[in-house]
Parts: sequence; C-alpha cells; structure tokens
Amino acid sequence: MPTKPQIIEQVPPYWEEACKYLMKKDRVMRRLIPQFGDACLASRGDAFVTLARSIVGQQISVKAAQSVWDRFIALLPKKITPASVLKLRIDDMRGAGLSARKVEYLVDLAMHFSDRLVHVNQWGSMDDEAVIAELVAIRGIGRWTAEMFLIFHLMRPNVLPLDDLGLIKGISQNYFSGEAVSRSDAREVAQAWDPYRSVATWYMWRSLDPLPVTY
Repeated sequence: MPTKPQIIEQVPPYWEEACKYLMKKDRVMRRLIPQFGDACLASRGDAFVTLARSIVGQQISVKAAQSVWDRFIALLPKKITPASVLKLRIDDMRGAGLSARKVEYLVDLAMHFSDRLVHVNQWGSMDDEAVIAELVAIRGIGRWTAEMFLIFHLMRPNVLPLDDLGLIKGISQNYFSGEAVSRSDAREVAQAWDPYRSVATWYMWRSLDPLPVTY
C-alpha cells in the first residue's frame, strides 16, 4: 500500500508559558489544563490549502467535507496551488460535489492568491485585524473563518472568536453552570485570559470534545 505523505505539524512556541499564565490567573484553567497533558494547538498545511478546506467544509458535516475534499483534490496535480485550481473545469468541480457557490468561492480565493491581492508573506508582521480585513474581502470567507485561520494557521496567541458556538458553550458550561451566555459575558470572562485568549479558547473546545481539531 502507498504511504501517505508525512504532514509536519508546527506547535506554538508560547504554549507552555501561556498554560502557566492561564493556570495562575484563572481557576477554571487551573483545573482544565492539566487534564490534557501535552496536547496543544497544531498548524499544518499552507495558507491557500487551509482556506480552501475551510470553504469546502462550510455548512456540511466533517465526514461529508472530507469526502468532497478528497474528490476535489483528486482533480488536481500532486501539489494544490492557486494556479492548478484556476485550470480546473467548473463541471469537474461540480462533479466532485461542490455547490455552484463553493466553486465561485474557490475560484475567487485562487484569484486573490494568484493576483497577489493578499499579502501572504507579510501576514507574519501584520496585526490580527489587518489580516482579517484581507481575508474577509475574499468571497466565502467571513470573520469566523478568518479568526480560525489566525488561530490554526498563523497561531496568533490572543484571538477571541466570539462568533464561535463552541467557545460560547464552553464558557457557559465551565463558568456559568450551563446557563446562557452573552457575547459581553464571554468577553468579560476572557479578560483574565489576555494575552493568551487563543490558548484558553482551545481549552474551552477541549472541554467539550477532547479530540484536538486541526486545519
């Protein structure tokens, strides 16, 4: 059987320091973080592939998204690039299970990268809101997707995705005994997490689902 290509995962250099800080500042984190041992946030793949996968997976189950993604990448050469996506026929992309709208989104994403309308090489030195502004200008990418990209690809330490249902549910269960939580409630809880709100968010997700998510 052919072996799958090895995926090298990157982990944030600040993780250990962040965990110590959060455990010192927050009683829930003090209880939660030790439960997950050495598990931590991991980034893999490149920027274009990460964003393409996020578009393919919108509004469908994880299993269905993986199936469509596998059929989509089977249309491409070994390396997934903006140029290779722009060479695909629309009918072939639809045949892989992509909706007409998702085809449009993937083409727009590829054009933004191909025409250098996004400054990939400068994202490392740009602040979070500047990166978000570039990403949401691409069709099919909203603020939540941009924030997930900041956390999982750029591994920014202090992102608070208030539109994320998992984060809100995690705060509800861990801080409010399951009562409904508003965005302002969540923001108030997260004040103690600054400047490591991404890390605390990751642990809120883990409290709901112990299996780490990667993009």
